[in-house]
This record gives sequence, structure tokens and C-alpha cells, in this order.
Amino acid sequence: MRNFAITLLLLTSLSPHLPAERELIFSDDFERNESQEEKEEIGRGWTTASETRAQGNKQVDLKDGTMRIFLHPVADHAVSVRRAMNLRDGAVGMKFKLENPKDELGINFADLKEKSVWAGHLFKVVINQKSVSVTDLKTGVMNLTIRDARRADKLSPEQEEVLKKASQRFTHRSETNEWHDLLIEIKGEAITVTIDGQEVATFSSAGIAHPTKTLLRLSVPHQAVVDEVKIWRDL
Repeated sequence: MRNFAITLLLLTSLSPHLPAERELIFSDDFERNESQEEKEEIGRGWTTASETRAQGNKQVDLKDGTMRIFLHPVADHAVSVRRAMNLRDGAVGMKFKLENPKDELGINFADLKEKSVWAGHLFKVVINQKSVSVTDLKTGVMNLTIRDARRADKLSPEQEEVLKKASQRFTHRSETNEWHDLLIEIKGEAITVTIDGQEVATFSSAGIAHPTKTLLRLSVPHQAVVDEVKIWRDL
């Protein structure tokens, strides 16, 4: 995983999106061992919803200096691996690997104090083998007014138009069983996704500009492997 620092340096020198000053506020290379194998023991402030969503069964394992995330058969929800943070504009970087064609990795930004949305959802990036999608959840599907209307099958034409504009999918192939470098940059209403040094998605929407992004969630409906997670805050 040592090539990640070199890749980031290259991205910093080439990307027009990176600001002149950016503070690293969190870094985790998962180079540690668990004291046992029966229960989750991630450390470094990471938490999960496995206690309530998977009957307490283990869904995250630290192995070979990586974080392996996998859905337990009894789980009723995608695995949610969470880490507190505090940023307005900034970036999240990591290495990821998808081992099977159906695997995907979601990177969800949230603020649990924001009561206009369900469970604090602000926006997310979802990566699978064939595409990258970006969704504004705050003005879209997790907005409580829109969510209630959808559940009641009473969406207005205006709300349907809002939902269409709140998400965009970009074609990009992430080969399975290979490590990929990911960088997600946030500036105002704009988000840029770079994979392996290639800009693969740019998207703008009002919810992305939410001023307090206080929770990072990694959402995994099947399985994924993650390493070298970094969070930066623009100064």
C-alpha cells in the first residue's frame, strides 16, 4: 500500500480541484491485529451497525493490514462502517478492492443533527464494477418530505423532477480483484471522484454544500476490502 502516498502526491500536483492548503485530519492503514476473532474490534474510532442489523454477528475483519467488510447472512441491511469527522469542504481518499462482480462500495456523508433528512443522509458515492454514481440525498430520496411522498406513492411532478436531478451515474470500470486508488473531493455544491488518477465523475447539487459533514459511512451490501483511509479538511 506504500504506492498510495506517491499516487496522492501525483494527484495533488495534477488535479485542478485540490486547494493549496488541505489538512489531514484522519488516517488509518489498519496495520494492527484484533485480540480475538469472534466479534468486531476495528478500533481507531470506527463503529458499525452490526449489533442491531446483524444480530451482533461480525461483519468487519482486520486482516493482512486491510479492513474486510462482508454482509452476514442474517443481516437485514447493508453493512455500515462509520467514522466521525468534521469538515465542510475537503476530501476522502482510500484504496479499495471489489472481489466479485456483484460487489459495490458506498461512501456516504452524513450529519445526524440534520433533521430534514432520514438518518442524517446528505450525499453518497457508490462504486461497482461497471459504474460510479453520485447522489444528493439531502434534496433527494432521503429528504423527509420526498421520502414520505414516495412511501405513500404520492410524488408530485415537481418532486419527481427533483429526484431526477439529484443523482447521476457515470460509466467506469473498476476491475475485480485489483486494488484501486479513490479520491473524493468536495467543494461547495461540487463533488469530484477520481479513481486511479483518472477523473471519472463530477456532479453538483445543493445538498453537497451542507456545511457540517460529521459522519463518514462505508456502506457495503455484499463485500468490499478497504485500506489506507484518509480524510482531509480544506483550510
